[in-house]
Amino acid sequence: MSQEFHEKALNYHRGSRPGKIQVSSHKSINTHQGLSLAYTPGVAAPVREILKNPNTVNEYTIKGNLVAVVTDGSAVLGLGNAGPLAAKPVMEGKAVLFKRFADIDVFDIELDTQDVDEIVQTIKNIAPTFGGINLEDISAPRCFEIEQRLIDELDIPVFHDDQHGTAIIVAAGLLNAMEIQGKTADKVKVVCAGGGSAGIATLNLIAELGVKRENILLVDRNGVVSKDKKKKVNKYKAAFAVDTKKETLGDAMNGADVFIGVARGDLVTQEMVKSMSEKPIIFALSNPDPEISPVDAFSCRNDLLMATGRSDYPNQVNNVLGFPYIFRGALDANSKEINTEMKIAAVHALKDLAKLPVPNSVLQAYQIDSLSYGRDYIIPKPFDPRLIDIVPKAIFEAAVSSGVSCLT
Repeated sequence: MSQEFHEKALNYHRGSRPGKIQVSSHKSINTHQGLSLAYTPGVAAPVREILKNPNTVNEYTIKGNLVAVVTDGSAVLGLGNAGPLAAKPVMEGKAVLFKRFADIDVFDIELDTQDVDEIVQTIKNIAPTFGGINLEDISAPRCFEIEQRLIDELDIPVFHDDQHGTAIIVAAGLLNAMEIQGKTADKVKVVCAGGGSAGIATLNLIAELGVKRENILLVDRNGVVSKDKKKKVNKYKAAFAVDTKKETLGDAMNGADVFIGVARGDLVTQEMVKSMSEKPIIFALSNPDPEISPVDAFSCRNDLLMATGRSDYPNQVNNVLGFPYIFRGALDANSKEINTEMKIAAVHALKDLAKLPVPNSVLQAYQIDSLSYGRDYIIPKPFDPRLIDIVPKAIFEAAVSSGVSCLT
């Protein structure tokens, strides 16, 4: 980040009114009657109705459109364990995106604890306020336990976006990339660098979509996760331990069809890229510096297809394509959870949208003359207005058909 942009970002957040979000009323309170309806005595009417039938709470309150964005600040962007206060700008930013893209209201919650039991209990205690819980920037492997316990114990959707948001967008792009590059899920050889939340969730999801686990090599900071090292890693990594003699990232990438990087910048060399199979696929997703830059990758291979996490290169893997619309569909369906069926529905909705003609409004937003499905366009753009119509509908239908919708 340049110093000029740094100062511009600080001024943006400071402004005449600090922060990015506010609480406002959408009901009129300009008269005596308006005040009486909003609070006493009028507020007693919905209280009585909810007492008689708790299921009516969404009819009379914001609950059905309200998501908690919750963090402990332990894994903030690329800054690591920044704590709750430094995490707050990110959570406010998440709230802005929920509202802008899916008209979902958000309270950001920054917890001053990193104890798993305390986090779970705190979220359970505040859950009646919300229609859904979005976990954010919580470090692995604690994030896996926190999410699963909350899914098991709450009757509203719980979704760790760093895991599943990333996984869904990667999977949608990967399905299209494999089609373009002439590869199939059941035969493709995948290398994933990074055994944290995004890496593990992505591998689990692409396995659901047909990639064989025996064709996946997970590489962490200690090298390839093999069966020989199974006892030295957590159970989430151990699930991807395979019988192999390969030890390093370079070993793993030799002959691989797909590389997925959710680790750190400048991790992959040109020699590693050269050693991959014909028509390789590279998703170098670390920000701000990818595992290998597109410039370096394309300078040694002209047959590859590449995606990054950056907006200044083609095929940006951006979670804003997922979480607002996934929650929109889940809330509209009054879903108890966001299950695998709903995640797969999101994958296919995004995958298929990229193949449709791109509307002029998208071209204008990105100041480009043309854009069509191919090696430089495998994932929809965030400002595609069709996302709000297509993705929530797919989520809604999957929630209903899989039996987790509570609509009557």
